[in-house]
Amino acid sequence: MRTDTTSSTIAAVRNLGILAHVDAGKTTVTERILYLTGAIHKRGEVHDGTTVTDFDPQERDRGITIFAAAVSCAWAGHRVNLIDTPGHVDFADEVERSLRVLDGAIAVFDAVAGVEPQSESVWRAAERHGVPRIAFVNKLDRSGADLDAALASIRERLHPHPLAVQLPIGAEGEFVGVIDLLRLRALTWSGGEEGMREGPVPVHLAAEAAARRRVLEEAVAELHPGALEEFCADGTLSIATLTAVLRELTLSGEAVVVLCGSAYRNRGIEPLLDAAIAYLPSPLDVPAVRGAASLADDTPQQRAADPEQPFTALAFKVNAAPTGRLTYLRVYAGRLEKGDTVLDATTGRTERIARILRVQADRHSELRHALAGDIVAVIGPKAARPGATLCAPAAPILLEAPVSAEPVVTVAVEARRAADTDKLAQALARLAEEDPSLRPRTDPETGQRTLSGLGELHLEVAVEKIRRDHGVDTVVGRPQVAHRERLVEGVSGFVHRHVKQEGGAGQFAHLVLDVQPLEDSCEEDFVFTSTVTGGRVPREYVQAVEEGCREALSTGPLGGHPVTGVRVTLTDGATHSKDSSELAFRTAARQGLREALRAGRLQLLEPLAQVTVSVPEDALGTVLGDLAARRGSVQATAIAQAAATVTALVPLAELFGYATRLRSRTQGRGTFTTRPAGYAPAPMV
Repeated sequence: MRTDTTSSTIAAVRNLGILAHVDAGKTTVTERILYLTGAIHKRGEVHDGTTVTDFDPQERDRGITIFAAAVSCAWAGHRVNLIDTPGHVDFADEVERSLRVLDGAIAVFDAVAGVEPQSESVWRAAERHGVPRIAFVNKLDRSGADLDAALASIRERLHPHPLAVQLPIGAEGEFVGVIDLLRLRALTWSGGEEGMREGPVPVHLAAEAAARRRVLEEAVAELHPGALEEFCADGTLSIATLTAVLRELTLSGEAVVVLCGSAYRNRGIEPLLDAAIAYLPSPLDVPAVRGAASLADDTPQQRAADPEQPFTALAFKVNAAPTGRLTYLRVYAGRLEKGDTVLDATTGRTERIARILRVQADRHSELRHALAGDIVAVIGPKAARPGATLCAPAAPILLEAPVSAEPVVTVAVEARRAADTDKLAQALARLAEEDPSLRPRTDPETGQRTLSGLGELHLEVAVEKIRRDHGVDTVVGRPQVAHRERLVEGVSGFVHRHVKQEGGAGQFAHLVLDVQPLEDSCEEDFVFTSTVTGGRVPREYVQAVEEGCREALSTGPLGGHPVTGVRVTLTDGATHSKDSSELAFRTAARQGLREALRAGRLQLLEPLAQVTVSVPEDALGTVLGDLAARRGSVQATAIAQAAATVTALVPLAELFGYATRLRSRTQGRGTFTTRPAGYAPAPMV
């Protein structure tokens, strides 16, 4: 059984993510939280490249968050584990993997822009994962900042009930603090290091504060039967009732508590932390994790947040650096000690835990153990991938892994120096270990090495990482499209004689071939038959003829592409008693079929992709026009809940650069998926 001390320890943990659009101020909020809680002693700035969580050189160069970074701090007797997530759409997979292991989140909005496209995307992702959220309207010191407009955009774009629990004191450059509407007190900050000061509500704001408190009470009473009963009986709601009901509404997702401030000016962070502790869940407040016994056994298993349960954890991030491998874990149940052996339920392999670390972005401190509810990093596992379940070997469980987004952009990647080819292959494999949304492969038809990802910036960052971390200078280009050549008009009775004599045994083969296109209903690319009678071509040579024909079809006469839709019939032939052989007939068939194809008529085919595009309804016309410009053929269009879905067939060659174009034309709100859809005639050049 769990002891009261253990329960209180787990109840004092908050595993939270910071979510927002690019440049809404996520990293600055995280930095101010770390400074305020004493985790760091000097405030860093994004524009100076001195923040704790943006520690990667590329993040500092670009001024954006690229990789989800975990940090830990203490506030009011609670352990707060924070994950600062990227805000750019190209790194949405990092957000998805982080949300899979978080219990709550702080959504940061720009007080001028309100809900921006990626804010909406990460909000929906949090909804899918069932992660409760509170909101922080940041940058109230900016010109044009408007809390009410931000609340309206939350209501209209995200559709929760935004419950503002604060009222700003001052506007834009005069913003100095907030009024706490629950306790009707003023919280102000000066420009120095004195921190937050508490005082009475300014006289000129007393009436507005009272009115907004009333609006808050009425909104809460409408959403909660217990609050409605108290409101009807007493005409007001107590602080205790408001706090308890706001927590319930947050956990259920029926409403979102909204606070405000300016992280850059260090104003509003203390009440934000207090709200995160008060309203967001501890590991004890979330349901027990569920899984199967193993890949082969789907017997349901579950683990509660209890150190006495068998150890259960999910690996959500891997840093496979050349200096060592760091695996980030969310511990759901049990206890992990240094030196323990755990089972990777995904692969069936056992791993030894050499060290357990408390993570502070790129810095770490060693721990003796980790308990249910912790987010830690471990050294030791050599093969665990993001999404792997690590558990006690005696009590296996397989948790559902985060689903990686399908890549939408592909580039060709080659080492500038031939000597670095093997190093490039190793670097690409390591990148795929760290980020499952990156897919390296070698095209079997073109021979090109390609890298696929979620956007052009995603791939740009990956290629730069190869150069910086692995010392491989690369050449990046547009990938080749694998065309096909289809026979549309054949030849009959095509004669080919192969004779070669260079001393000793020679080569002799005589063939007569009918080469015709296959019927459209035929599902095969190549059909070979023989109508030779009387043993004019022995059976073993017939097999060699078929092999030679298949070799010939690998490179067509139009451009060296594979040839499809061909029926070859061997109708006659002749042999030589000494010089005929399987090699001679295979060579004759290869050369003869190539000549026959040149004598016939072929058509160049290009690959098609079935594209499914999801966009806001107001962007539908723009998307349809762009698809038409890319020679796309629209198959279906559906509209539901102000969102449109378009399905179209588009030549694969026209999709290069489409991800960037779609995002720019839909303000980042458009997404698309693709899958192969066969081939169609290419336009004549």
